[in-house]
Amino acid sequence: MGLHEITLGGLLLPPMLVYVALGLAATLLLRALLYRLQKSRRPWFEAWFDTALFVLCTAATAYVFSASFPAIGAF
Repeated sequence: MGLHEITLGGLLLPPMLVYVALGLAATLLLRALLYRLQKSRRPWFEAWFDTALFVLCTAATAYVFSASFPAIGAF
């Protein structure tokens, strides 16, 4: 995917929008899995945990998709 605009019906969308959407989906899946594994225990600061998990998932998504398609001629 890289860092090129995505055309959707003649509208140019930034690639970060796709990374955020994929990061949000990964966050929701991981959050459900982690809460199910912990059963009744919840993290102390649930909002901070969710925010950190979202940032990590979004950064990982951006890294994976940017690293998969390097720019031509870049070293």
